[in-house]
Amino acid sequence: MSGTSDGAGPAGVAVPQSLRPMTTEGHLQALSQAERRDYRAAFNAAQIAMAVIDAEGLVVCANEALGALLGVRPADLRRRCAADLVGLGSDGRTWDAYHEVLRGHRSRFRCTRRLKQHDGRPLWAEVTVAPVPGTDDVLLTVTDVSDRRELHARLRHLQLHDPVTRLPNRALFFERLTAALESSPYDHGSTGRIGLCYLDLDGFKAVNDTLGHRVGDRLLTAVATRLTECAAGDRAHGGGHLVARLGGDEFAVLVEDSTGTEQLADLARGLLAALEQPFDLAGERVSVSASIGVVERAAADTSATSLMQAADTTLYWAKEDGRSRWTLFDPERNANRMTRQALASTLRPAVERGEFALEYQPLVGLADEVTRGVEALVRWNHPQFGTLTPNRFVAIAEEEGSIVQLGRWVLRTACRQARQWQLDHPDVEPLFVSVNVAVRQVWDSDLVADVAEILAATGLPPRLLQLELTESAVMGSAGRPLQALRALSDMGVRIAIDDFGTGYSNLAYLSRLPVSALKLDGTFVRGFQDETHANPADETIVEAMVELAHRLGLTVTAECVETSGQASRLRRIGCDTGQGWLYSRAVAPERITEMLGALDRHAATAG
Repeated sequence: MSGTSDGAGPAGVAVPQSLRPMTTEGHLQALSQAERRDYRAAFNAAQIAMAVIDAEGLVVCANEALGALLGVRPADLRRRCAADLVGLGSDGRTWDAYHEVLRGHRSRFRCTRRLKQHDGRPLWAEVTVAPVPGTDDVLLTVTDVSDRRELHARLRHLQLHDPVTRLPNRALFFERLTAALESSPYDHGSTGRIGLCYLDLDGFKAVNDTLGHRVGDRLLTAVATRLTECAAGDRAHGGGHLVARLGGDEFAVLVEDSTGTEQLADLARGLLAALEQPFDLAGERVSVSASIGVVERAAADTSATSLMQAADTTLYWAKEDGRSRWTLFDPERNANRMTRQALASTLRPAVERGEFALEYQPLVGLADEVTRGVEALVRWNHPQFGTLTPNRFVAIAEEEGSIVQLGRWVLRTACRQARQWQLDHPDVEPLFVSVNVAVRQVWDSDLVADVAEILAATGLPPRLLQLELTESAVMGSAGRPLQALRALSDMGVRIAIDDFGTGYSNLAYLSRLPVSALKLDGTFVRGFQDETHANPADETIVEAMVELAHRLGLTVTAECVETSGQASRLRRIGCDTGQGWLYSRAVAPERITEMLGALDRHAATAG
């Protein structure tokens, strides 16, 4: 019931120019008797309730329509306060605007008021007050707008409710959410907190595809009923939570003035339990489950956008964690996700900007402790997050496709460096360089052509390049991957299986693959502690794998060698090379150059 000025004149009233000044008794005396009769007759016969108001706000005269509306004779309204008759004094803003018209400081004023008719029935009325030209009076009109308002209410309801489930829709949900976040945390009884259960049905598409959209709509309606009953049944916390359908098979339960995560967790468990029982839908028995993302926080610390982003992320976690469950928002997990997204968005241009570098970790012969080769390990010198190791970004690169571009750069850089070492230290046995290759590089690029081109451009002999693929990537290889591996092997490039022992461990299958080396996963080597803490089973397994590998003509490298005791036991069971912190961490290429320089000097002295 707020007053607004709309610039319009009194609704439905058209007073002839010649009659407009003749609105008070004094002015009527200036008219002829016939004109006065015509004026009064028109005024009284008008269907719109009207009254002439003087500068003091008192009724000068009222017509029959106004008297009928208020249930009194028009004559009894004379000298009555007009503002009291139509409720213009109910709020300060309306009262001030009304008096501005009375004082001639405002052209007109219009507002909507809820009145009572003489029989007690409510009435929505549009009240208009406008000056009468040539006088100090104003004309007040009262128009019944109940039907129009009811139509507007029905249209608004249709606009803000889902036609299938009759639940509030996305628009009304966000309207309520915004209002809840904007309310004062100091309101009486308010906790200042807000909670949200964001729910998505698991496998709803299958229901639509197999049983049809009509059954799907019935299911949505039945789900809405159960969710509403569950939310209303949360009587320990007041109940009455807003349940809305946000679209498709997504629902939300908004908990205003939540009491904490325990309340939201109990509600989420109740919602899942409510959906566990099968639904009987016109002869069809349908079972569904749901995943729920749960967010609860202080209302002052969030916005509608951030709350929904958190809920959407948490719902994704619930589905990722196995579905048919609820998951609570975890700020730390979300921070990791945001970091992951930031890395994914900047990874491709980072290659072009030269933010990557290679470090090299020696591969050392266990029998003589002579360095045979090095593994190239990529590092990302990120301007925001510092130096990142491969486990932070390689999986991301594989997912979004930049692994091909990054892998090609790593391969070229490593081969160029290995060739440079060979040229700079001709008197030392040249080191081979081992480079990790992702499966996607085999599928999404012509790896064979890339390797051939890079070896030709750098001049590195193929025998000094080793490509490492994970066991799960190599095992079961067929078609293009297997063809690529064979072509690379025929070229003279070594093929090694990285992290061996964590996947299929099918040594018989290895005999049909062009593999030349196995790299035992570090979990086996970690069991090789000192003699008093040794795990006999680990040693037995590793010894068996080494023996079988040798019979297949493969060399074996043990990863994560950290102690001399581990190296000694690996040497005893016949492992060929070791890699780990016992020998060296991954270092800059300059450190490998220094090591080769020392070997040069040693060879010169010995000669």
